[in-house]
Amino acid sequence: MIERPPGSPEPGDHPRDAQAVDPPEAPSGRPPRAWLRELPVLIVLAFALAIVLKTFVVQAFFIPSGSMEPTLLPGDRVLVSKVLYHPHRGDIIVFEDPHPGPQQDRGIMGGFVHWLSQGLGLARPADEDFIKRVIGMPGETVAIRNHRVRIDGAQLPEPYLTAEAKRSMVDYGPVTVPDDALFVMGDNRGNSSDSRASLGFIPLDKVVGHALLIMWPPSRLGWLH
Repeated sequence: MIERPPGSPEPGDHPRDAQAVDPPEAPSGRPPRAWLRELPVLIVLAFALAIVLKTFVVQAFFIPSGSMEPTLLPGDRVLVSKVLYHPHRGDIIVFEDPHPGPQQDRGIMGGFVHWLSQGLGLARPADEDFIKRVIGMPGETVAIRNHRVRIDGAQLPEPYLTAEAKRSMVDYGPVTVPDDALFVMGDNRGNSSDSRASLGFIPLDKVVGHALLIMWPPSRLGWLH
């Protein structure tokens, strides 16, 4: 009889290394740095989406002056809807300068960057856009008498005006709004260059869109009515 050393395997047993580990599994998912190769594509898609939104859907605008106080304050940023918009009396609208002057030549890339940053609300417009409230519609007669606006002879209710803004209005008109234009005024009637002065009537094809809400600063976040 042959004695086996202690701990030796029995006949027919197959020694198995207790420290052996399972073979590594095949890696799953994307390679570790695949996202780096996709990043330029994602950036291009993000810019393309921003351009589409700015051109056809919504755009952010910077408020540069106090002509719409107290409704809008200097430094506010508002979100403007462009989708199938038709102006109504009382709406706060953004429109292009009806009498544009020469524009600064920024070059192709500089112009694109300025255009995009303005659309995102990061850059201040260079006097090419205005924001006012629609007062007179096409074909209507607008006048100011005794510190009150009258449309076709009827007094216009304006609950958004302060008592000081009402007192600051002097007699004006009457004027008749052309069939293809609007008569606009700022809520800060004593400090607003609008259709009563240099802007004149605003052609309908100059209207960019309807201001919906204040998006910045956070303390003033809210819808515009």
